Amino acid sequence: MQELQDRFGRRFHYLRLSITDACNFKCQYCLPNGYKPDGKPRFLNLDEIRRVLSAFAQVGTRKVRITGGEPTLRKDFESVLELVAATPGVERIATTTNGYRLAEHAEAWHRAGLRQVNVSVDSLDPKRFAQITGDSRFHQVMQGIDRALEVGYDKVKMNVVLLKELNGDQLPLFLDYLRDHPVDLRFIELMETGLHHDYFQQHHLSGAVIQAQLLKEGWRLDPRGADDGPALNYSHPDYAGRIGLIMPYSKDFCASCNRLRVSAIGKLHLCLFTEAGIELRDLLGADAQQEELVARLHAALGQKEATHYLQEGNSGATPHLASIGG
Repeated sequence: MQELQDRFGRRFHYLRLSITDACNFKCQYCLPNGYKPDGKPRFLNLDEIRRVLSAFAQVGTRKVRITGGEPTLRKDFESVLELVAATPGVERIATTTNGYRLAEHAEAWHRAGLRQVNVSVDSLDPKRFAQITGDSRFHQVMQGIDRALEVGYDKVKMNVVLLKELNGDQLPLFLDYLRDHPVDLRFIELMETGLHHDYFQQHHLSGAVIQAQLLKEGWRLDPRGADDGPALNYSHPDYAGRIGLIMPYSKDFCASCNRLRVSAIGKLHLCLFTEAGIELRDLLGADAQQEELVARLHAALGQKEATHYLQEGNSGATPHLASIGG
């Protein structure tokens, strides 16, 4: 079966599959007023998820990341992991989580097939963490990261959304942590979404500020791997962990795009921004529709743009990042 490829020659072997847009944290940059469902949401069920996974695997998907909202809020989260692990062709299973259940379930999720976990930790100061996330479970989240390291996950990453006046001055705290912890810390530039223009204007901080500090302190850019996404990864011989920078406003950021997204209600998103999604759910009701589903995926790639146009001030159709899994 032909792999997914767009008209710019980019190949897509990484699927970010959202299984819920609900979240129990109230992060300022995403859901500052908490999750508010639009009616009674009907998220993809296990059979629909299985059919999505099968179709994407047929067209070259090798890595699947389960996202939300907070994906571990689903009672069948472990069953979802088992579905991904049982999908022929999928080689790597990851998730992005706020980490509140990680300490308790890290071992069981690993047994189910999960191998990479990204935990959102926007500050290593408990008070600042609570201010940004609207939740006071900092120590519980950090215990989860420790447990994931103990269990032996292939990769443990910490995601930090850069926020001027809130955590942009906390690089020394993060560096102290990385000296002895073999995690990948990723600083992510705040991205403007449809509902957060004023917040973006107040708190956006360029990753170039962190980049300059790292280079000054002897950190060096790692060679880019064949399957790497847009992150720039830096290492230092005196530190157990690495630092990655995700700077979506930088030149040519989209040139290495290798991922697609499916929302929790079954829409294909060719980009985190720019469009409202392409319906897939009408083809997820029966195994007999797989051929038509695969054909729709190939046709959709013809619509993918060269860039997200964020650098031109276009925040696109995404209301907030939880709506399609970040």
